[in-house]
Amino acid sequence: MTTVVPGVGVWADVVGQERTVETLTRAAQAAAARLAGGPGEGMTHAWLLTGPPGSGRSTAARAFAAALQCPAQGCGRCEVCRAVLAGTHADVQVVNTRKLSIGVDDARELVSRAARRPSRGRWQVMVVEDADRLTDQAGNALLKAIEEPTPHTVWLLCAPAVDDVLPTVRSRCRHLSLRTPASAAVADVLVRRDGVDPAMAAFAARAAQGHIGRARRLATDEQARLRRHDVMRLPQSLDDLSAALDAAAEVVQAATEEANETEGVLAVSETDGMRRALGVGPGSRQPTGAAAQLKELETDQKKRATRAKRDSIDRALVDLAGFYRDVLVVQTGAGVDLVNDEMRETVTSVARSSSSETTVRRIDAVLRAREAIEVNVAPLLAVEAMTVALRAG
Repeated sequence: MTTVVPGVGVWADVVGQERTVETLTRAAQAAAARLAGGPGEGMTHAWLLTGPPGSGRSTAARAFAAALQCPAQGCGRCEVCRAVLAGTHADVQVVNTRKLSIGVDDARELVSRAARRPSRGRWQVMVVEDADRLTDQAGNALLKAIEEPTPHTVWLLCAPAVDDVLPTVRSRCRHLSLRTPASAAVADVLVRRDGVDPAMAAFAARAAQGHIGRARRLATDEQARLRRHDVMRLPQSLDDLSAALDAAAEVVQAATEEANETEGVLAVSETDGMRRALGVGPGSRQPTGAAAQLKELETDQKKRATRAKRDSIDRALVDLAGFYRDVLVVQTGAGVDLVNDEMRETVTSVARSSSSETTVRRIDAVLRAREAIEVNVAPLLAVEAMTVALRAG
């Protein structure tokens, strides 16, 4: 049996998850043994990978999928590994969504795909990156396929927490919990994989609080850094009620602009592509059914834009929570590094002008705003309530 060392091969970008990598490596080896006629102990057909945003759940799932398909259980160099990691392997289906949820139709399509025999690989691997966004109907549609999988099917579900997945689904999965990686580990990946300057990598990793994707964006996108800078001015912009409400509006407006930037170009490209595929052009007669398909695409695009806006606001709120966390660190004299070390003077000033009890209330206000937006409270109302609470202290 081939030994794969954690941190190399397909596991190179799975940051700070040594225990998880070790478990999945052994499982891939057991899977290979099962295909050779052995017992394959340690391998199961359904896995649930959980961990905080940015911990690398999806990266770990894709690496595991590559290890399952690879003849050497994850060398990272062969054509099979490269195809899986690039998202082009015929027997690895990756499902994610930029919409608010994954519906039952999508789930049924996935179940149908899972029932097929592998066409070129060793397993039919189904990676559901946003299992927390499965509707109840969609989760129930997956349940039977997970309960009674075909012999060569493996399900890999990813979610922030166990409770985010239907109890009936999660009870049939082997659970692995990922942790937030250390900033130093994230910075190392940015330097090694993305060629980021070490100083910039250290800043981005610290500011992103261990969120790998967010750190990469901060390190490589100046506009992302500028938007974050504007958000971090908010604690100093709460002089009166009017200023607090203005600050809330600015946060929401910045999130809207960011969502429009990321989704707008894609929406235009998608619409143009569908119009060409349907034969819809200037002066031409619109084919039967084209209007309905274009309308459905528009609806999906609006849902994606809503999700992107909420995600952008949530990133801003996480940054704010990190600022007040730093204030609390200074107030309590905790011997830990500041997330916003470049703002140490501002953090210290806020710490001296308020109490630790006030800071805890402010952190709670930020967390309440995140929860409110997640349950569909209008973002502007949620952020306005938060800024008023921050001003009140």
